[in-house]
Amino acid sequence: MSRPGEEQVVIEGPAGPLEALLTRGDRPGLVAIICHPNPVQGGTMQNKVVHTLMRTARDLGAATLRFNFRGVGSSAGEHDYGVGEVQDCIAVIEWARAELQMSSLWLLGFSFGGYVAAAAASALPVWPERLILVAPSVEKQRFAELKPLGGPAVVMMGEDDDVVAPEAVYAAFADEPGATVQRFAETGHFFHGQLVPLKAAVEQALG
Repeated sequence: MSRPGEEQVVIEGPAGPLEALLTRGDRPGLVAIICHPNPVQGGTMQNKVVHTLMRTARDLGAATLRFNFRGVGSSAGEHDYGVGEVQDCIAVIEWARAELQMSSLWLLGFSFGGYVAAAAASALPVWPERLILVAPSVEKQRFAELKPLGGPAVVMMGEDDDVVAPEAVYAAFADEPGATVQRFAETGHFFHGQLVPLKAAVEQALG
């Protein structure tokens, strides 16, 4: 389901067409791309945290792209356990560079999408202007292979997360000098009841 101001677009990915939702921004060249949580557990671009990240970037004037990974919704292909999904993300970034004249990238991801965003950032020739990772999956995905990160990152982590172990996230970024970790007390994985504080924190990190 698209929201007011969002356009449905189709982006050619390595496994076939990817469905995406685009908003046009008023800051020339600035695009925010948002990666959704694990499809195996029902994650899609319609996730509330993903939508919150999109609205935050949109309200700051960026064009935004949220998209479904391969095998999700109308996107072609099959789930690839993080490998192909990183390729999907890079394809979306390249599309934004060509079609939206993107010159500055904000890359955001939630949970599984946090890993994908970090892996895509690591594969790019230039680190994104902003990398925001919300409850990134650092244990179930190949996060250790990305270290040390090639640039700064801001991590948002609920202290009561029961999907991604908070201590594993804190440990993963403890030796990353460019990483900032913001903890949310009494907050679970999906930030139920905490989306407003999350939006405010992401706004500050992006600003």
